[in-house]
Amino acid sequence: MDAMTEKNMVLVVEDERPVRQMICYALSRAGMAPIQAGCSAEAQDILAERGADLIVLDWMLPDLSGLELARALRRQEPTKEIPIIMLTAKTDEEDTIRGLNAGCDDYMSKPFSPRELVARIHAVLRRRVAHPAREQVLTCAGLRLDPVAYRVTHEEQPVALGPTEYRLLKFFMSNPDRVYSRNQLLDSIWGYDVYVEDRTVDVHIRRLRKALEQHGIDHLIQTVRGAGYRLSPPPSSSPGASSE
Repeated sequence: MDAMTEKNMVLVVEDERPVRQMICYALSRAGMAPIQAGCSAEAQDILAERGADLIVLDWMLPDLSGLELARALRRQEPTKEIPIIMLTAKTDEEDTIRGLNAGCDDYMSKPFSPRELVARIHAVLRRRVAHPAREQVLTCAGLRLDPVAYRVTHEEQPVALGPTEYRLLKFFMSNPDRVYSRNQLLDSIWGYDVYVEDRTVDVHIRRLRKALEQHGIDHLIQTVRGAGYRLSPPPSSSPGASSE
């Protein structure tokens, strides 16, 4: 669902009750679902219980500071990808840099306009949809594909691939032991709105195998007669996503 049409759950962490209520009122009017927390400990309890789509976080809190809380959330798996907008009375450039370096997605100085805050929230949520969370590294039979670094290695040796061969390998490693017809591969790799002949798939499969052959693993890409192609790892290999 689009980030602008769903009812986003926004956690507001602010120890000053009037400011917290003002923010929550503005968020409710904008069609969001605000949740209130008056300190870092309360915020962590809420996040552990129900999560949030975005956090509006005050820097100065009575227990753990907003800066320290942001750093802690970025180190924890369930919360490391939640967008954070920092609110603070600090206006020095150095403080802004510290907030952004702590992992905050945006920074607003007090006093601020609630309408501008709502606009900033929408902007951050749109960016998160456009740039989703970090993709996981894929591994199979000594192969390692890092989608962020755009790098493929086998036993730590680089595997030279063209852009289309890279996309094919990524698709196969994401869906091991499943057979895909030429048409399915065309739709998945080239897209529905691009006209490409079926035999183009065969050409790029051959190129992919040739690249893998240099590492003695071209047998991973198998032809299933009358059906299509699949990546079939050896029984001792368990393909999947790395948690790194």
